[in-house]
Amino acid sequence: MTHPHAAAHASSTEAPACRLIAWEVTRSCNLACKHCRAEAHLEPYPNELSTAEAVALIDTFPQVGSPIVIFTGGDPMLRPDVYDLVAHAAALGLRPVMSPNGTLITAETAQRMKAAGVQRCSISIDGPDAASHDAFRGVPGAFAGALRGIEHLRQAGIPFQINTTVTRSNMERFPRIFELCEKLGAAAWHIFLLVPTGRAASMEEEIISATEYEQVLHWFYDFRKTTSMSLKATCAPHYYRILRQRAKEEGIPVTPENFGLDAHTRGCLGGIGFCFISHTGIVQPCGYLELACGDVRTTPFPEIWRNSAIFRAFRDQSQYQGKCGVCEYHKVCGGCRARAHTMRGNHMAEEPLCSYTPARLQRQSS
Repeated sequence: MTHPHAAAHASSTEAPACRLIAWEVTRSCNLACKHCRAEAHLEPYPNELSTAEAVALIDTFPQVGSPIVIFTGGDPMLRPDVYDLVAHAAALGLRPVMSPNGTLITAETAQRMKAAGVQRCSISIDGPDAASHDAFRGVPGAFAGALRGIEHLRQAGIPFQINTTVTRSNMERFPRIFELCEKLGAAAWHIFLLVPTGRAASMEEEIISATEYEQVLHWFYDFRKTTSMSLKATCAPHYYRILRQRAKEEGIPVTPENFGLDAHTRGCLGGIGFCFISHTGIVQPCGYLELACGDVRTTPFPEIWRNSAIFRAFRDQSQYQGKCGVCEYHKVCGGCRARAHTMRGNHMAEEPLCSYTPARLQRQSS
């Protein structure tokens, strides 16, 4: 789940506050989604953080800010002590949210989430019907199971958002997926642009082109005007360039009153306002960018957040290569570092799926 409370920029000499932590409390899962980074299975993976290690890690989170903590996986519900961990985070004044796939949620577990302090759940829906969603999720019945889980969340009074991964196969179904979000009573709809890593690396035919990417994000900009539901584009950093380009054309100031939290957030937040912690305690810029920035078992998490060489590079535009290094929209975009890594072989390279030419390069070529 994403939540755009991250600072737009920070200097390379001062670590920004960490606003959002996605913590893979387990990699175990009951599904086999086509795009997932994990080779998921039901049994616990070796070397997962123990309860004591997990509690000690949570204790360090307030030292880097007041982050929203996303309990994710795999499916976090397959970790037996997850409710205790959520409750511990809540007791420290942090905002715990959870990202299960929905199929394991029952009336009882929804009540346990509520009692522990889960503030919101994100449930992924990648098609408007069982046939399209189940094909993507790899398990027959996944769609029906997710809808049952959502109903249990509704009954328990836990707000939920729908996450949808954009692929070539489901782009045309987006209006129908949104209609489903409205029908279900979702608090938000977040679209995720596919990052080709894990099993998704074999989905080359599903990766949209830079031109299609631009078209989807322009459609999303226009579509957000038609609903009061909170909409968010994730793993789509150049949406924040498009937002400003379109707002300028329309004479609309980019303020929270007009664009909500999108007015203040940045596209790629890895190492800037966000990080990912794996089931074994390895800190990464995000779940799709498997670059080890530190190990919480050997280095305190706040030290990793402040001092990781990779994080410090992400905070300094002069370290970026190609057009990302000279782009005037860098502070609000940054390009997807995970796509640069998987598609260019270099996490500091320019975003592979961006069709924009920065003004400085336009002047040089004219």
